[in-house]
Amino acid sequence: MEAVAKLINNPRTNNNAGSPRKTRYVVDLIRGLDIDKALNVLRFTDKAAATPIEKLLRSAIKNWEQKFEMDAADSSLYVKECFVDGGKTMRRFQPAPHGRAYRIRKRTNHITIKVASRTATNNANNETKE
Repeated sequence: MEAVAKLINNPRTNNNAGSPRKTRYVVDLIRGLDIDKALNVLRFTDKAAATPIEKLLRSAIKNWEQKFEMDAADSSLYVKECFVDGGKTMRRFQPAPHGRAYRIRKRTNHITIKVASRTATNNANNETKE
């Protein structure tokens, strides 16, 4: 029993600007944690990427609640899988000395978070072993 939430970035909407490398630092903090602990970690993290990741995690929790028509507080939800992929890169140029130009790459990323219930996965594992 799992649910997925994705944040696909488009440079024009500027949903989630920032490099994937910086965002992966924040995602690594919450991987495998219970949702209460993960939301708490994201709330007190000083990285700019923490805010969109927190919103995305809340979206994944709501997706799970709607999909299985259960309350997230009753079941033990955790962050099963989360990863960051690179998105489109906007290329800009900055003037440099002697008529040259320096390239500026404004990177974007795509974030995916999967939440699952620990009790459901344990029950499924026990059923397959029998």
